[in-house]
Amino acid sequence: MIFPQVSTTPQAPHHTMAIAQSERPRIARPISFIEGTIKGVPIRLATIDLNDPKTFISIGLANQASQANSARSTRGDEAFQAMVRRSKAALTINGTFFSMDDQKRVMGNMVAGGRFLKFSPWENYGTTLGIRRGNRPEMITARTEGKPHWNQHWFSLTAGPRLLKQGEISINPQQEGFSDPAVSGVAVRSAIGFPKNANRLYFVTFHQPITLEKEAVIMRSIGAYEAMNLDGGTSVALAVGDRIVQSPGRELTNVITVYDSRFSAPEGLKRSWYDFQQNNQVTLQPGK
Repeated sequence: MIFPQVSTTPQAPHHTMAIAQSERPRIARPISFIEGTIKGVPIRLATIDLNDPKTFISIGLANQASQANSARSTRGDEAFQAMVRRSKAALTINGTFFSMDDQKRVMGNMVAGGRFLKFSPWENYGTTLGIRRGNRPEMITARTEGKPHWNQHWFSLTAGPRLLKQGEISINPQQEGFSDPAVSGVAVRSAIGFPKNANRLYFVTFHQPITLEKEAVIMRSIGAYEAMNLDGGTSVALAVGDRIVQSPGRELTNVITVYDSRFSAPEGLKRSWYDFQQNNQVTLQPGK
């Protein structure tokens, strides 16, 4: 494994997570970013410490929409550069899939800032990454494990297919509801995952076309215990601060945004995080 470091922040030792209600550790460890090659594949890896008291994760929607595009309504798509400038985040990366028709429908239910950006009780496609109370991540494949409890997620994004389950390669696009051959074939990809102790998130972008199997092997090699594929192809996009590291080949409908001690989260996002921690189980109302 070759990993030349190009931009990173020194990391203090990780601590066992023990967050009760609104308490968070006081040691700030900003996002680290490195790029290099693993198993012959060039990648970029951003590591987010979920114990960092300054870390907040959200979703940005195109054209400042308050709800994600669905069959009922749409705000279309937007240039990635514009979404980066508006978010002012430490890390901005492409999110989940969306339809290529005029409606630009976003896949799956979506939660950010403790509220639904998109919700359907019948949603059962793909795999969901959810972040629960205490910044604890979980990964659930609806058709094999049951629907996620979205109302217990501070952050929730559905994409897929799943790559790793409990440290083992677990790939079944058809079972998750994916029929597009572009998803299961060879493509430029991006992924998200977390280690067994669930105290970090890994965002990875791959910069040559690879299979899902190769993607899973690489995610496991960097330490992921659970991992899933994100949108890929011409949607792959990455910005570190205001620097566009990889520009997508098309406009996007949604992005994942991450804030840290250097790029502070909006005050409203911080308040909603603390409000969420004080209620162990919150009934989230779509759009409220």
